[in-house]
Amino acid sequence: MLKKLDKLILKAFVGPFVATFFITLFVLVMQFVWKYLDDMVGKGLDFFLIIRLIGLVSMTVIPLALPLAILLSSIMTFGNLGESYELVAIKSAGIPLLRFMRPLIVVTVFVCGFAFVVANYIIPVANLKFTTLLYDIRVAKPAFDIKEGIFYDKLPNYAIKVGKKDKDGNGIYDIVIYENDYRMQDNIIVAEKGIMRVSADKRFLEFTLKNGWRYQERGNRGTSHSARETFRHFGRDLAFRHKHACR
Repeated sequence: MLKKLDKLILKAFVGPFVATFFITLFVLVMQFVWKYLDDMVGKGLDFFLIIRLIGLVSMTVIPLALPLAILLSSIMTFGNLGESYELVAIKSAGIPLLRFMRPLIVVTVFVCGFAFVVANYIIPVANLKFTTLLYDIRVAKPAFDIKEGIFYDKLPNYAIKVGKKDKDGNGIYDIVIYENDYRMQDNIIVAEKGIMRVSADKRFLEFTLKNGWRYQERGNRGTSHSARETFRHFGRDLAFRHKHACR
C-alpha cells in the first residue's frame, strides 16, 4: 500500500519537476541572451560557439533553477492530488502528512546534494571557461564591446563613440575619441572612418583613423594652449586595461 503510494506521488512529481526546471533554466539563461544580444548579432559568431556560451551560462544558473523547480512542482503535485480528492483518500486511510510526503523529502535531499556539487565543483570551472571565451571573442573582435552611438568609457581616461561598425567587428565609422588625464589635458579626435584591432601583445587597442581632425589642449590653469589639426591618416594606441569579466 505505502510503496504504491510512494510511486504515485513520485510519478505525479517527476513530470512537473522536469518541466518547471527547464522552463526556469530557460528564463534565467535568457537574461544572458538579452544582455549580449546586440553584441552577438552580426559579429560572425558560429552556431557552435553560441551554443557553447549558452551551455556554460546554463551550468552557472542550475543552483538557482533547482529550488524554483522544486517549489513550483511541489505546489502543482499536491494541488493536482487535492483537486482529484486523492489527498482526502490518503488522510482517510490514516496515513499522516509527513509519511506521504517522505518520497518528496528524499528526492529534495538528493537534489540539494546535486546542487551543492554543481556549485562547488562545476560552477567555478564554468565561470572560468565562460570568462575566458568571452575575453577571446572581445580580443579577436575589439568592437564587440562597443555599441553604436554610445560612448564607451571602460578604458581609463578615454571615452570612445562609434557611429557605425562593420560586420567583421573591426571597421568603424564616425569615430569620436575623448581623452582626459591627470595632467589636465583635453584631447579630442574625430574621424570619418577607421580600423580598430588589438596589438600583438594584447596590451593596446590600435586605431588607424582616416579623414578627421584633432583638437588638443595642454597646460595648467592660466597657462594652457590649444591646437587643432586635420589629418588624412592617423594612428593611435590606447591602453587595453578593461577587465573582461562577465557582468
